[in-house]
Amino acid sequence: MSEYGSFQGKPIDDQYLSELQAEAAQGYDVDQIIKRRGGRPPLADGQTVVVPVRLTPSEVSALDHRIAASGKTRSEILREAVDAYLVPI
Repeated sequence: MSEYGSFQGKPIDDQYLSELQAEAAQGYDVDQIIKRRGGRPPLADGQTVVVPVRLTPSEVSALDHRIAASGKTRSEILREAVDAYLVPI
């Protein structure tokens, strides 16, 4: 481990800090930085709400098996379950 820790799996050492300083000295294209912003893609046009839920260990295990079988994320599986449950009768 380096003296400074790591960032994205790369040790932060004096060489890496020098590279970052050289990059900063050249300047940054702010418009390009704004375009490549990361984060999760929006789910809808409006705001979304985080709803915490408690599950039993067996429910989490079943959910994890479903995730492994489908290749979907936990959130995708849970949203599909809620959507299916809330379909008008």
